[in-house]
Amino acid sequence: MSPLPTFALPIGDPAFVRDPYPLLAELRAGTPAFYDPEMNRVVLTRHADISALLRDRRLGRSALHRYSRDELGWPPPDPRQATFDAFNANHLLDSEPPKHTRLRALVGLAFTPRRVEALGPRIEAILSEQLRGLGDTFDLVTDYAEPLPVTVIAELLGVPPEERAQLRPWSAAIVRLYEPAPTAQDQAGAERAVSEFSALLRDLARQRRTKPQGDLITALVHAEQHGDRLSEQELIDTCILLLNAGHEASVNGLSAGVLALLRRRAHWETLVRAAPAAGSLPTFRLAVEELLRFDTPLPLFERIALDPVTVGGAELQPGDRVSLLYASGNRDPERFGAPDELRLERDPNPHLTFGLGLHYCLGAPLARLELGLSLRALCRTFPGLRLADPDADPVYTGGFVIRGLSRLDVTAG
Repeated sequence: MSPLPTFALPIGDPAFVRDPYPLLAELRAGTPAFYDPEMNRVVLTRHADISALLRDRRLGRSALHRYSRDELGWPPPDPRQATFDAFNANHLLDSEPPKHTRLRALVGLAFTPRRVEALGPRIEAILSEQLRGLGDTFDLVTDYAEPLPVTVIAELLGVPPEERAQLRPWSAAIVRLYEPAPTAQDQAGAERAVSEFSALLRDLARQRRTKPQGDLITALVHAEQHGDRLSEQELIDTCILLLNAGHEASVNGLSAGVLALLRRRAHWETLVRAAPAAGSLPTFRLAVEELLRFDTPLPLFERIALDPVTVGGAELQPGDRVSLLYASGNRDPERFGAPDELRLERDPNPHLTFGLGLHYCLGAPLARLELGLSLRALCRTFPGLRLADPDADPVYTGGFVIRGLSRLDVTAG
């Protein structure tokens, strides 16, 4: 690897997690590519570099389909996360062609845009019920942002109501292993979550083979292309991925977005005025794109070199890792006018939040629908919504690969 400036990104510092943008601006201006010795990765900060790399097939999400660990110089797999690693090997996010092509085609037969758009009325009904249960003061994260996407994914998959309480804790435990330095406790929690969720899904899949229903598990069980079907393990791991990817961006995007709006009252009032109109959803969908750009819920993503390739001036060899700072690219002044300003009408808005290229997020349409409807319903029901303590620093969960508020106390005003 060619010499690069060295800098350790302080992803474990609560102050940085709370507000990474000043430091990211400094890095983007002066050190757009650097080597992080603690993560052992080249890190890219500029929109143009990140977007080009996301489309470069010399890099991917996995390299083990082409090389052995010995060939890559990687250590043996950690037996403490064997179940998690097996799960990662069987889903879309960490697969490469031809396996990725096959999985995406089969999952796409079941997870269609038509199926997603048809969820709109049900999402609005769930939101209406949630809002009726809120008091004058509530935690926006746990009382409003979290329940909807978990309920939607559970209903979409066909998970019975009595089995849904563990879905959010399972997902929270699993995604901890996507952080660069998970602890032994994180590993144990993820192993347990993958095992327990897999057992539930295996039972549901076997039921659907003999008694089909109108849910996504049934559709995945019976999805077929050219005589090919998902194996049971592929189906299970796909469903786990849909839970994780299907609600983390929604929960964290909505809570961070509402925080940004309540800190900029004029923007909140603009949406409140638009909310009652029957045809206002496009306004909210446009606002959602800007909120996802302005405060990115998935700030850091990774790619692995599959071939020798130059990245940011560094000569990478197969197995070398690159971290892409989506949060930095989304504030790049070379791509966005006034990037540190929240502009709800920004259009076009080529943010990086859902990725680009082969691994563009399959669940992006569902996240966008949920976010637009959730934000509109909140504006309609609580037009006077305010932060319960405007002077308090927001508290985050501590992760940076998946960055979100742990709570956000608000009052109906």
